[in-house]
Amino acid sequence: MSVNRKVYDFAAKAGALEGYVYPQAMEPAYLPIWVDHIVSGYNELPEDVRREFQDLCDGTIGRAIQALIPVIGEDHEIIKKLKGCTRGALPSSPDDFPARRKKSSG
Repeated sequence: MSVNRKVYDFAAKAGALEGYVYPQAMEPAYLPIWVDHIVSGYNELPEDVRREFQDLCDGTIGRAIQALIPVIGEDHEIIKKLKGCTRGALPSSPDDFPARRKKSSG
């Protein structure tokens, strides 16, 4: 699979996870395999490719983490795995989107 396809595959899975776990009723039983696929996809990408989108990844994965913590707890293995795909500061909540931060600060 080409790097471009790997990036798309990773991003699609990460974005879908963010939407699935957004504060609502969810079935956590689906999460372990899903998260393993996301982590594998992230790790398969070359470092220079990840560096290009890492800030976006921190946001997407970070919002998913923030949505999951109240449901499964901060010490859960899933949270630890997802944090392995982040490098910077995480969003403060599942609702912390860059556009909202800009509007609220201006």
